[in-house]
Parts: sequence; structure tokens; C-alpha cells
Amino acid sequence: MDVTADNNAQSKKIDDIDIMRIMQMIPHRYPILMIDRVIDVTLGEGATGVKNVTINEPFFQGHFPSRPVMPGVLIIEAMAQTSAVLVVATLGPDAEGKLVYFMTVDEARFRRPVTPGDTIHIHVTKQRQRANVWKFKGEAKVNGVLVAEAVYSAMILDEK
Repeated sequence: MDVTADNNAQSKKIDDIDIMRIMQMIPHRYPILMIDRVIDVTLGEGATGVKNVTINEPFFQGHFPSRPVMPGVLIIEAMAQTSAVLVVATLGPDAEGKLVYFMTVDEARFRRPVTPGDTIHIHVTKQRQRANVWKFKGEAKVNGVLVAEAVYSAMILDEK
């Protein structure tokens, strides 16, 4: 994890957070861990999660066997997990392992199916934060094409 200061702003950037560090930061595990890497993190502002979608995902057994499509709610979950990593990176080590609960999901739109072989780039941007409640806008793209988007809020709690 490389942290550098941005000369044009007071924000700090992290270039890359790998899967091992993600698992230290958030409590999600297989089969619900929906991101493989987080890149382009600007603390307190935004980040990009990366999900490599493979046919080995357990949800493809039933969604749908004849035409495997990643469930939209799991794309939204990937947005939330990317946001959770951003929150933990922003708040520091004391926030590691804390639970982040959805409070709202608004303006969710699904534009095109995500299928095995796709790599999703999940761009999340903090819209606001009040106390332990954070609001984000998320966009999921495959090959630069928007496949899903949502505005959502979550609360970080001290339950480990």
C-alpha cells in the first residue's frame, strides 16, 4: 500500500490496496467478499474497487444456469465494500474490522448484465459524512461502459 501526498490538494492518496489488506480492513469473507482490489484511493473522497467476475462464483449456479448474470444486488454490495475500505482507510487503524451497515439505497439503476469474464471497476465518491453515517455515489463500469449505479448511505458501528 503506497501512500503519497497530493501536491494540488490536502488529500492523501493510496495507489493500491490488495486482497490481503482488504480482508484486514473489512470483515467480509468468501462467498460474500465482492472486491479483489481497491485502487486510486483519495482518503475522505473516493476510490475504485476492482472485481474480477469468474464462472466459479457460487451465485452463477442459480442465476442463471443457462445464462450466467451477476445479480445486481451483489454489484451494489461491491460498491458498499469499496466504500467501506475507503472509510476504514480514511479513519485509520482504529476502524479496521468495524461493521458498516446499509441504511439506504436510492437511485439504483442497472444498465447492462455483468457476466463471467468481466472486470468491474466500481467508482465510489463520498457525497457527505455526518458522525458515523456516510453517503456515497457508486458507479460500476465494465470496459468503461456504465453497468450499474446507485446512491447509498451506511453507518459504521463498533461491533466486531
